[in-house]
Amino acid sequence: MKTKLLILATLLLLSCTSKINNDDFISKAEGRYFFNADEIIEVYFKDKELFLKWRNSDLKPLKVNDSTFYARELNEKLIFNTSDSKIVLAEKREHKDEKLVFVKLKEGEKTPTEYLKENNFEMALKGFLSIKEKDSLSPVIRQRTINRKGYAFLKNNEIDKAITTFKINIELYPKSSTCYYSLGDAFLEKQDTTKAITYYNKALSINPENRRAKKSLKRLKKE
Repeated sequence: MKTKLLILATLLLLSCTSKINNDDFISKAEGRYFFNADEIIEVYFKDKELFLKWRNSDLKPLKVNDSTFYARELNEKLIFNTSDSKIVLAEKREHKDEKLVFVKLKEGEKTPTEYLKENNFEMALKGFLSIKEKDSLSPVIRQRTINRKGYAFLKNNEIDKAITTFKINIELYPKSSTCYYSLGDAFLEKQDTTKAITYYNKALSINPENRRAKKSLKRLKKE
């Protein structure tokens, strides 16, 4: 009974709250925020109502008060701290006492993957290294995660971006046979067999049992 009353009270409060936001809040709140180390959640406004763009979806949070919004799809209450350019998630049991914060990106700032899509090796590497320094176990910098990005570029015939991606993986994991083999694949797609052979051999020097590298070299020798 108490739970039902609480839900009804919340719905009543939301219905009484104006959806319109003032100009000062809009100018300070809109922008791109780090959802995690390599993912963005964007805040934008339509007719002074607040919306979120997240993972290619447009979300329309419920306004609780002038600085707080409830995003049903995230099941999170977002509290805007515009003076510090951040969004703080309201505390809840699932957070396990961890304070979760989305920090606003500076003008022109991008995620490492966004830099990859621009084929900007230097900035992408800097971003991934920064993530590794802060959290070496971050899923964002897992070897297989970055490798998948490289092969996705290859599949889309964006070979130079694939090469950049695999080179970054080598910088992060210089002792990985897989990283060198993948770079060999990218150069093979670029029809640079000399470099492809170089990286396949490097993969085998690290792991002589790398079957894929052996198979690729054998095929190239036949050709």
